[in-house]
Amino acid sequence: MALTSRSPRKTRTRTKQTLKKRVAKKRAAKKPASKPRAKRRSPRADTMVETALAVFAHEVRTPLTGILAVSDLLATSDLDERERRWVETIKAGAEHLAGLATLFVDAARSSKSRFELRQDFFDLRALARNIGDSLAGRAAAKGLLSRVVISDNLPVFVVGDPVRLRAALENLIDNAVKFTEQGNVTLKVSPVRMAGKVGVSFTVSDSGIGLTLAEIKRLFKPFSQANVSIASRFGGAGLGLSSVKQLARAMGGDITVAQRRGGGTVFTLTVGLDKTSGPITIMSSAGDASFAPGQALRVLSVEDNPFGRVVLNAILTELGHQAEFIGRGEAAAERVAQGTFDAVLMDMVLPGIDGIEAIRQIRALKAPHGGVAIIGVSGRGEDEAASRQAGADAFLIKPVSPRALATALLEARRRGAAAT
Repeated sequence: MALTSRSPRKTRTRTKQTLKKRVAKKRAAKKPASKPRAKRRSPRADTMVETALAVFAHEVRTPLTGILAVSDLLATSDLDERERRWVETIKAGAEHLAGLATLFVDAARSSKSRFELRQDFFDLRALARNIGDSLAGRAAAKGLLSRVVISDNLPVFVVGDPVRLRAALENLIDNAVKFTEQGNVTLKVSPVRMAGKVGVSFTVSDSGIGLTLAEIKRLFKPFSQANVSIASRFGGAGLGLSSVKQLARAMGGDITVAQRRGGGTVFTLTVGLDKTSGPITIMSSAGDASFAPGQALRVLSVEDNPFGRVVLNAILTELGHQAEFIGRGEAAAERVAQGTFDAVLMDMVLPGIDGIEAIRQIRALKAPHGGVAIIGVSGRGEDEAASRQAGADAFLIKPVSPRALATALLEARRRGAAAT
């Protein structure tokens, strides 16, 4: 039987290839496993998320305007103590939702750039009082004691971003009440030294469950909560404190947290505000100055949301004004030209042409119609610049309160009169 022998050259070649494979496997085993690269979101995806959240913020503030407005109107009614506490609870919840809308939009923007702070004239003392009232209302609803201390040395009028400042403070007092089962919560507001700025310190303390040093280190990370078991018990997304810290630093300050002697937690938020100067922008959720109703006005409101119409009609009627409503921006200029209106409330987000273009069309009308007082209204603060550039005399951010609307109408009428 003939035997077939293998070629020595082929055998050596296969042996070398086998050895190379074994060496390669050993080297690969020694190498540390490479970390998978995180997928980067495209700029387009970031823009879509930001736009979606901005639309959400605008839409959610329309019903919040109604809740807050009706709460304000009810508060002026003849209520007993229990009913007044219910109203305060409703108002505090709506204010917190408005703050969350602001914080979520800021969180979306922070992934690609720092958000732009507003520079608005507002009453700091009124803001502090309103935050104190919010704290007292939430504490009373849970059966807790509350204490609010506002320094007599606190300045009255300042310039800054009251919308985001209030949202940050609402987050702090909400946490204080939420994590306190029994005992008390306290708010202290006082001036602090800050070079070239009006420094303000807000201290929120509670007698609640407290935090360990390890939990404090994790506290300001986005979407991170100090304790998972506590989070499952009390709820929350862990988003607020990260945004609060970002805001504090953007305003030239910071936020710190410490353990409270005897149990509980102390949060101290410091911010730097500017002294008052320049034109005034009226803020609806920053604490409203007192007002005296003036003459009855004919007001045209361009608002497509049926709920928003009902609310604005209730506010304007309560203020002694007569309101007319239309739902599309295209009809605004034509209706102004036909009627004798004293002011126009222009929502920025409308079907068809937006509020900016509708303002331009009104300003293009011949006198006296083209000079009517116009107030821009939006749930997005970034709409203000374009609104004023198009010709608005004043601007309101939702949720709109009765007093802020009254002040805005007065201011817009004054500016309109000065321009003519």
